[in-house]
Amino acid sequence: MSVDLATVKRVAKLARIAVSDEEAEKMQGELNTILGFVEQLDEVNVSGVEPMTSVVSMQIKKREDIVNDGNKADDIVANAPVTEDNFFMVPKVVE
Repeated sequence: MSVDLATVKRVAKLARIAVSDEEAEKMQGELNTILGFVEQLDEVNVSGVEPMTSVVSMQIKKREDIVNDGNKADDIVANAPVTEDNFFMVPKVVE
């Protein structure tokens, strides 16, 4: 697949990039080089290869998903000017 000059200008317009004719010709070559590399990658046989997130096989540390209040209510409201039963007290705004 190759990119022509009209496609380069269309992509630049969609990306909201101002491109002169000289820059568009340069970008055309660069995009064709990138697409050529992608076509080479497409030729690689990857059947039987499992997807991976890292080069080194490793297990992600997981914690048990337990719902709790964190026992931090006192710490959370410690710096509040006015509290009541671990709730922030604010002045009435609507009358």
